[in-house]
Amino acid sequence: MQPYSGSPANLAVYLAYLQPGDAVMGMALPMGGHLTHGWNVSITGKWFRSVQYGVRRDTGRVDFDEVRELARRERPKLILCGSTAIPRTIEFDAFAHVASEVEAILVADIAHVAGLIAGGVHPSPVGHADVLSTTTHKTLRGPRGAILMCDREHADALDRAVFPGLQGGPHNHTTAAIAVALEEALQPDFTDYARQIVANAKTLADALLERGFELVSGGTDNHLILVDLTTRLSRAKSPLRHSTGPASRLTTTPSGTTRASRLTPPGIRLGTPAVTTRGMKEPEMELIANWIHHGVEAARRNDKTTLERIANEVRELAAAFPIPGARV
Repeated sequence: MQPYSGSPANLAVYLAYLQPGDAVMGMALPMGGHLTHGWNVSITGKWFRSVQYGVRRDTGRVDFDEVRELARRERPKLILCGSTAIPRTIEFDAFAHVASEVEAILVADIAHVAGLIAGGVHPSPVGHADVLSTTTHKTLRGPRGAILMCDREHADALDRAVFPGLQGGPHNHTTAAIAVALEEALQPDFTDYARQIVANAKTLADALLERGFELVSGGTDNHLILVDLTTRLSRAKSPLRHSTGPASRLTTTPSGTTRASRLTPPGIRLGTPAVTTRGMKEPEMELIANWIHHGVEAARRNDKTTLERIANEVRELAAAFPIPGARV
């Protein structure tokens, strides 16, 4: 529980099991992967031989025949599954079969879905992956920190990699806060929270599809939605973030694989954990989808009056669902 955050935790895994130049296999960044899964601008792509898999362009899902073929050819010493922008269920068992076939260590990066796993609404990698890496914020709803989990066989190598390999003194205040978050995750209402996250995400995704938006993989199984704006209105990303209020993040998409599209990503990533924590449910997701739709159309017309009206309505909704524990 000592890694300071997700990237240092993943780097500790590399230090524990790899030598510079060893092959590591992870999902490519434009396909939903994380920088620390071997992308070329990261130390993990500069110091190790990176092998990158992707998703099918027609489905937005991992093609395991392709993954198996790539693994057999490149023989990676370590394979990572799970990542930063995957709207579908991570098939840990399928990755485990591939890793076993090429005798690679399988690492499940569950940073985004750890809370959903704890809440029982996403399959667990336990029993499939050799090592689990996760942040403790996101769906787990704790402080910014990270956890590495493994069986006894891998424990000593990971312990040494974290300390003294990468870090000095532990951040004990963070460790204490993680303990509080994990205690909360054991409570029955955490399961209700996890289920509502997914229900909200599915409702929001369906509502966006009904309004003509293109979603990577056609929807979601978890907490996040990837909206591909390549063919709709790329400049709508700025009004959504700065004018209308809903929190979004620029993201790469499988359709944006050029250097230009990586520098100016063609999509937005939406997530439902925060609004779920505030108590919002399906009716509010319909409202949010409607605001996004009208916000995009207003941006197309440069209609600042409509954008400001939407922003005021968003503020009113946020005021009606205050952050738990926050002083108003």
